Amino acid sequence: MTVGIKDVARAAGVAPSTVSRALGKGPVSPEVRRKVEAAVAATGYRPNLAARQLRSQQSMTVGLVVADIRNPFFTQLSRAVEDEAYRAGMRVFLCNTDEDPAREAMYLDLMAEERVAGLILAPTRALGPKALAGFQVPVVLVDRALAGGRRDAVVLDNIGATGQLVDHLVATGRRRIAGLFGATSATGLERRDGFRARMQDHGLQPIVATAAPSPEAGRKALAELIAAERPDALVLSNGLFVGAALRLCRDLGISVPRDLAIAGFDDEPWTSLVDPGITVIRQPVDAFGREAMVMLQSRIARPDQPFRTVVLSGELIARGSTAPA
Repeated sequence: MTVGIKDVARAAGVAPSTVSRALGKGPVSPEVRRKVEAAVAATGYRPNLAARQLRSQQSMTVGLVVADIRNPFFTQLSRAVEDEAYRAGMRVFLCNTDEDPAREAMYLDLMAEERVAGLILAPTRALGPKALAGFQVPVVLVDRALAGGRRDAVVLDNIGATGQLVDHLVATGRRRIAGLFGATSATGLERRDGFRARMQDHGLQPIVATAAPSPEAGRKALAELIAAERPDALVLSNGLFVGAALRLCRDLGISVPRDLAIAGFDDEPWTSLVDPGITVIRQPVDAFGREAMVMLQSRIARPDQPFRTVVLSGELIARGSTAPA
C-alpha cells in the first residue's frame, strides 16, 4: 500500500498543507516539524522528490539503466549522459542489468520507488511494450527501441552500419565472410539482419552465429565458427567480440589480416593502437547521450507530446585489420 501525504498528516494530527510546509522547510514551528518528521518515520512515507524538484526548478535525479557496463559502448554512453545531465543541473542514478530480465525488472521497480524525474533505458529483449505500460516515469530508450514506437528512442542505423562493413570487406577481396552477433538485444539481431541482407545483395552466402555479449561467450562461438567455416573475414557486432577475436587469433597463430580480416563496432582507443589497427564503425556516443537527455527533458516538461525516434548514423573507420588480402 502506498503511503501518501494525507496519511502522514493524520498520523501527525496536522493538515496536509502543514506536512508539505514542514517537509519543504516552510514556516512551521519546531514542535510541528518534529511531529511531522516522527509521522514520516512511523508511516514509512517517501516524499516525491522529483515532483518537488520540478515545482521548485531545483536539480533533479534521472535514472540510467544500461545493459552491460563492461561493454565500452555503454561505458562511454554513461559518461555522455552524465555530462549532459550535469550541464542540465541533473544527477544520474546508474544501474546495470547484465542483460538479465530479472535484474531489469528489479531496477525498474527501484526507479519507480525512488521517484526519479525520468529514465533513460537500454532494454533487454525480454522487455515488451506492455512492461512499461503502467510505468509512470518518463522514459527514453537508448540503443534499442521497442516494437510499436510507444516510447521516445535514440538508436543507431544498425542495418546501414553493418552494410558498410560488408561493402568494405567485399571491396578488399573477401568473399567468405562470417558474422558474430549479440543474441540478447534487439541491436545485435538488427545487425545480424543487416549483415544477411547486404551479403545477399552481393550474391554471397552469409555465415551467421550469435552469442551472449561477453568475451567468454564470444571466444567460444568464434572458435567454433572458425573451425567449422574457415572464413576469410569476420564482422563482429560489439567491442567485446572484437577483443575476443583478436585474442583468439593470437592464441591460434592466425595472422590478421593475412589469414583473417576483422571488422566490428565501437571505436575504442585501443583499436587504433594495436598492430594492425582495427576497422570499426564509430558510433556517435556523445550524440546518443545528448539526444537522450534532451528528449527526456522535453518529455518531463510535456508528457503528452508525440513520441519520437532519433536514428543516428555510424562512420566507417578503415584500418589495417581489413587490408586487402
